[in-house]
Amino acid sequence: MMDGENSKSPRMGRISFLNVLPIYYPLESGIIPHNYELVSAPPAILNDMMARGELRVSSCSCIEYARHPGRYYLVPDLSIGSSGPVMSVLLMSSEPVTELDGGEILISGESHTSVALLRLLLKDYYKVSANFKVGNVTAALRSANPPTAFLAIGDEALRLRQRYSYRYDLAEIWREWTGEPFIFGLWVIDAATADRDEFGEDPGAVLRAGRDWGMAHLDAIIDLTAYGCPLTKEELRIYYTRGLTYRLGKEELAGLRLFYEKLAASGAIAAPPPLRFYGE
Repeated sequence: MMDGENSKSPRMGRISFLNVLPIYYPLESGIIPHNYELVSAPPAILNDMMARGELRVSSCSCIEYARHPGRYYLVPDLSIGSSGPVMSVLLMSSEPVTELDGGEILISGESHTSVALLRLLLKDYYKVSANFKVGNVTAALRSANPPTAFLAIGDEALRLRQRYSYRYDLAEIWREWTGEPFIFGLWVIDAATADRDEFGEDPGAVLRAGRDWGMAHLDAIIDLTAYGCPLTKEELRIYYTRGLTYRLGKEELAGLRLFYEKLAASGAIAAPPPLRFYGE
């Protein structure tokens, strides 16, 4: 048992971005009852916490699952991805991407999957070789020497999307390249906990119930999101309904498997991982 955790309150990771509000607002507000302690953090931090056993369930980068598939079960029919422009995973540049060969791209390090996707797109789609530098994107843009190009994700991408002349939506480019949706995040369950049958309820059912309520009450979600958000309400509606997908159906699984195959071919992972689902 983890420090500070009791058997009635297993910890569940929550991405600290607006894009998961339709799933988590119903859980946070008590609309969907549950017995989890919600822990909010960027994707990369949730990956590390899940790997260290500090969470029992979490949204995580799909590359984290690929690197350690034996540790986890996947939550069925739940993901965060896109079938076209996702709007919140952007390569921003002051010059065309084809001119970035040999140059430097600033990344925040908050999302492992977005960085892995960018590497693939640069190498295999654009045939560009660039160096990545980890740093604070917002601070760098305010400095005397702002970066030529940077990768922005989540709320930061929504806020900075008009900053540079050239904007490349990574999910849209993936779709153009492969014809498949791109899956950025999955929900995973600690396999050891599941194998000991320590969950009093199916965590996937709780999360899917949150998603279903959120999407059925999207006006309420948009009203909550709109406060202080750089998107208009109409842009938010497009974002939640056309930019994002929260399903993990046949098409999404095909896109996920293709991404894993390309990661393996590039040497980023040893092999495409088997997809093991909780309860199956």
